[in-house]
Amino acid sequence: MPENKPRYLMGVGTPDYLIEAALAGIDMCDCVLPTRIARNGTALTSRGKVVVRNATYEKDWRPLDEECDCYTCKNYTRAYIRHLVKAKEILGVRLLSIHNLRFLTNLMEKVRIEIERDNLLNFKEEFYKKYGYSD
Repeated sequence: MPENKPRYLMGVGTPDYLIEAALAGIDMCDCVLPTRIARNGTALTSRGKVVVRNATYEKDWRPLDEECDCYTCKNYTRAYIRHLVKAKEILGVRLLSIHNLRFLTNLMEKVRIEIERDNLLNFKEEFYKKYGYSD
């Protein structure tokens, strides 16, 4: 492929695949994953996935991700979002979607910075360890 043309990869949306795609020279990705898993009560966080449907979050008053700056994390708890999801209130899915999209946007902003610093491999290792992936 010509060097001056952008490279697009369709259907890639998990954090590990996004990082791997960037390492492979991919410029753009898109996927339904962040909103699809939100519809099933799942959030992507800096420490891995959180399935708010699970009973363990019934009295969890923390934000989805304490490191996230999204609207959802600033204003709602895991317990409240769990209640919304269990009650089939559309707000729960919307809040999870907002968070998941912001989480991935933040991730790709960090990837871009680490590419500029020529540090993407180190970032990948640190991210994988924190997220719970094994390389």
